[in-house]
Amino acid sequence: MQDSFVIVNAHVVTPEGIRENASLQVEDGRIALIREGSLKGGREINAAGNFLFPGFVDMHSDAIEKGIEPRPNTFFPVDIAVYELDKKIAACGITTMYHSLSFAELEVGLRNNNTAARIIREINTLQHKLKINTKIHARFEITDLGAVPFLEDLIRDEQINLFSFMDHSPGQGQFRDILSFKSYYGPVYAKTDAEMDQIIERKLDAKKNHASAMIAKLIGICKQNGIAIASHDDDSREKITWLKEMNIGMTEFPVNIETVRTAHELGVSVCLGSPNVLRGQSQAKNLSAREAISSGFGDILCSDYSPMTLLHAVGTLTKLGILPLHEAIKMVSLNPARAVGIADETGSLEVGKAADMVLVDHSDDFPRVLKTFVSGREVFATC
Repeated sequence: MQDSFVIVNAHVVTPEGIRENASLQVEDGRIALIREGSLKGGREINAAGNFLFPGFVDMHSDAIEKGIEPRPNTFFPVDIAVYELDKKIAACGITTMYHSLSFAELEVGLRNNNTAARIIREINTLQHKLKINTKIHARFEITDLGAVPFLEDLIRDEQINLFSFMDHSPGQGQFRDILSFKSYYGPVYAKTDAEMDQIIERKLDAKKNHASAMIAKLIGICKQNGIAIASHDDDSREKITWLKEMNIGMTEFPVNIETVRTAHELGVSVCLGSPNVLRGQSQAKNLSAREAISSGFGDILCSDYSPMTLLHAVGTLTKLGILPLHEAIKMVSLNPARAVGIADETGSLEVGKAADMVLVDHSDDFPRVLKTFVSGREVFATC
């Protein structure tokens, strides 16, 4: 039996808008009632006029990779990295996290197949000990033939909750030319120019000879097992049209305005990076997330590599007048929950759903997380 309590004197953010000076009742870990004014029943938490948001659903975060390998070839134990990141995530208001692990043998670091598969299985064994809802997002580099059997086993063993495919070869997508590819990967992983040339050659050869068959095979397995699918770094109308034809509902980090416009027209959800919103530009000098959202073409925000940015991206969109607060909140809660198929359980403050909630002080136009709840259980607090 979980604790029952009432949060009073809160500005409750629902999908339809903000219910001011409202109360929310939690019974056995679920939302039992929301109404204006006060409520009585069980323990009482006074929100003191602060905002109550739905818990954030982060469908793409690579932070776990940096937690395990903070510097090239410097590794921490997986359990320590996961436990410590779990605490930080709760402090950011994230109540459901899709840890992103990449299968990209031709890149470097812990993205090789054996290591990525081992980490996924280890994270899943730790789930019951973690503060937040923890899920796995497996990312497949389409030039990595060796990843396919690993991914097949993980999918069939129910180790993966979200699958995406990505193409990091130069000449398209995120890396428009060889120089941009080398400039990104060379310094990050301390590779010489000759080593980078070898990586590029192997990637382009694999893409030409194997990619299409591997993509089709893995998409088919995911669909058989009910796993949500996304595409990564799409850069053209043709790629989005192909996603629609394949009944793939998400595009992550599209690189130009034409691509997000096409996705919007065809009903393909657009996932943008919250660091891009916060900084006002793409790290790779691609599409500005602010521009896309201002044009009405963004649906979801994910933290990409920085969990702290979800909350502050919401604040940025609101402060700049790009979106009203409740619409900005949907980009980090209800919309991603719908996209990955968990909206019946979480993603919004509605009666019957899990009490995944974040109490936020939004004074001075600077949001601060005061408390985070997962299924009504307080997992983080500063007050």
